Amino acid sequence: MPLLPPIHPSLSFTRTFTSTARIFAKSTKQRLAAEHADVPPYPYGPSQFYKQSNFGLYGLQKIRYGNIVSEKNEIKTRRHWRPNVQRKRLYSPSLGKQIKLRVTTKVLRSIDKAGGLDEYLLGEKTRRLKELGMGGWKLRWRIMQTDAVKERFRAQREKLGLPPKEEVYLDESGFGITKEEIMEQVRKYDEAMARDSEVIVGEEAEEAKESEILKEDFMREEQPQERQPVL
Repeated sequence: MPLLPPIHPSLSFTRTFTSTARIFAKSTKQRLAAEHADVPPYPYGPSQFYKQSNFGLYGLQKIRYGNIVSEKNEIKTRRHWRPNVQRKRLYSPSLGKQIKLRVTTKVLRSIDKAGGLDEYLLGEKTRRLKELGMGGWKLRWRIMQTDAVKERFRAQREKLGLPPKEEVYLDESGFGITKEEIMEQVRKYDEAMARDSEVIVGEEAEEAKESEILKEDFMREEQPQERQPVL
């Protein structure tokens, strides 16, 4: 009778406890599929050359390659230039809070020129839609679900003399869904946004400011009191 190789303990039973963090997605494709499952499909697709740009506002920027040429012997040495990416908190008037984003300095200038984050995301030109990328497209979809943006579009149609547009909700496959399902998708998106950045606005900001003042007073060094001479 042939001897069987010993079975590894990990194959003989299932561990009920592990200290290893669960991997949400092993590739960029899986992560995009999970994060954009409830969002209408992006017409230009994800970036295949600079995959990091799918999770921020990069404005079509990617890694550039070139040469360093010496002055004496004209020897060429290969090098590359990365986009100037910053982590910024940008305020969205329609959402009423700040959003933490990875954004390039080029897009920051475009946002300033457009008049704010919402104006930049709601641009209708083809060039602007290409600049948004997957991350900007998802954020654009979120602010278009707010009442402020819906009222803005309704006023524009009324000004142009067009009849009110009936709201039709479609999923990523083009099938009709209910308004309750859309609100559930919006709630999931807001929860994911809250996990990425902690935003304090309104009355909570004033309370946080007061607590910081109290902490400063608590850490302030007390001045020694002058002793009065005893007569």
